[in-house]
Amino acid sequence: MSAAPDAAQLMGMLLKIVNAKKTIEIGVYTGYSLLLTALSIPDDGKIVAIDINRETYEIGLPIIRKAGVEHKIDFIESQAIPVLDKLLKNLKSEGSFDFAFVDANKDDYMNYHERILKLVKVGGLIIYDNTLWRGTVALPEEAVSEDRRDSRRSIIEFNKSIAIDHRLEISLAPCGDGMTICRRIC
Repeated sequence: MSAAPDAAQLMGMLLKIVNAKKTIEIGVYTGYSLLLTALSIPDDGKIVAIDINRETYEIGLPIIRKAGVEHKIDFIESQAIPVLDKLLKNLKSEGSFDFAFVDANKDDYMNYHERILKLVKVGGLIIYDNTLWRGTVALPEEAVSEDRRDSRRSIIEFNKSIAIDHRLEISLAPCGDGMTICRRIC
């Protein structure tokens, strides 16, 4: 699945509001949100795009090329955590990103968060997709199908954790499958 159209529209507006120029995206899939980001940032903007599957990224690549924004994208086929750790080894990367979008393995959201928080500058935005997890976060566990329970638990713990994170201001937008918008304040 890709970002929902209403969530993508909001994300595009937020990218423009913060004048994002350097962004990072974890979980690209077919590139819908990546295309949106590339269209929303200036021509000399850059996106570090990380996904474990180049084949799905290449599904959307012809559209990205047709839009004339491929030059803004540095696609990295990899698990996200090793790439984030590599970026953090370069001290110039810390606090250098204006914006981050996370839509990958929900069980790793907390692991991504601590790394992304170091990469995004104070005043920058981080958006986590799917934080309502099809509404299952509000249901009793027994009402959730077995195949969704582990991810549901991970999302609930993640939501609780960032709700009390003093380094952030957050807003949960109930568009798409829920997106939590975080502004780094320190």
